[in-house]
Amino acid sequence: MRQILFAAGIALAVSILLTPLLIRIFSRQGFGQEIRVEGPASHQSKRGTPTMGGVAIITGLWAGYWGSHLIGIGYHADGPSASGLLVLGLTTALGAVGFLDDFIKIRKQRNLGLNKTAKLVGQLVVALVFGFLALQFRGASGLTPGSTHLSYVRDITTVSMGSIVFILFCYLLISAWSNAVNLTDGLDGLAAGSMGFVLGAYVIITFWQYRNACETSPGQGCYDVRDPLDLALICAAGAAACVGFLWWNAAPARIFMGDTGSLALGGMLAGLSITTRTELLMVVIGALFVAEAASVVIQVAVFRSSRRRVFRMAPFHHHFELAGWAETTVIIRFWLLAGTASAIGLALFYSEYLAAIGD
Repeated sequence: MRQILFAAGIALAVSILLTPLLIRIFSRQGFGQEIRVEGPASHQSKRGTPTMGGVAIITGLWAGYWGSHLIGIGYHADGPSASGLLVLGLTTALGAVGFLDDFIKIRKQRNLGLNKTAKLVGQLVVALVFGFLALQFRGASGLTPGSTHLSYVRDITTVSMGSIVFILFCYLLISAWSNAVNLTDGLDGLAAGSMGFVLGAYVIITFWQYRNACETSPGQGCYDVRDPLDLALICAAGAAACVGFLWWNAAPARIFMGDTGSLALGGMLAGLSITTRTELLMVVIGALFVAEAASVVIQVAVFRSSRRRVFRMAPFHHHFELAGWAETTVIIRFWLLAGTASAIGLALFYSEYLAAIGD
């Protein structure tokens, strides 16, 4: 538990102190955000706001994770694990893809960075490497970070994919979650605040898996997860880094996370869902991100088939802005939806545990 608190405290401090420094540096370099012309008119005033603030989130995540392990040496805590390093690597690699996308936007002074093909290739390469490595590093109990079984709260043993299909499934999850968070990142603080709820829920989930791990506490309802405590450190550091960044990103934002942050955070969600064996549960906990992505899919599908629009603008947070809602009203109500979805997901997680132990 102490390591989790250390990870969160260090990540929060680094993120909240580093972000204003990035604001000054990026402002001096002219690293300003370009705004979609077809978006809400009120957003045009945000043109030129520094972007690529996701650097602070990723730095806070690294500092929190490694700092907690360095402090943990003093009381003989376990060192870094394969699962933790894989999720950390996935997050950072997708952050690098996003950074390149942001940098191209800035250099070309337009709201389009990497083309769709280049971004998909980047996500594909990262996902294939992660999927392959997730089936390696077998631990003392025989568990690998990932599993070829589809999972809800634990592996569904009747649904097995095989190694090749699992790697392709990893690409599907990583691409879907990174793009979903990227689409949600359209209002000041919306993505960072929502991620705080989701990762906070996963701190509880991973710590509960650690306390009831089959390797150390065999019995009814135990969890076959390779490194749950180390994943809890990742979640705590990620949540705290998002909160620290939110201090400066809340409306009116002084900096945006950009694709650097949104792709990285989406990749973190995908990696956590795979390594904690909660791929289907993540759909519930991250329901806000799912809804945002679904609104774009629905808008495109309906428009191409009937030339009509379901929403005034997609992603659908813009629909409410164009309907007359204040931006802060949309943000706060969407945060409430994210918090509610996280609470429902935790309830489902615990109810499954009660059912497993026959209570």
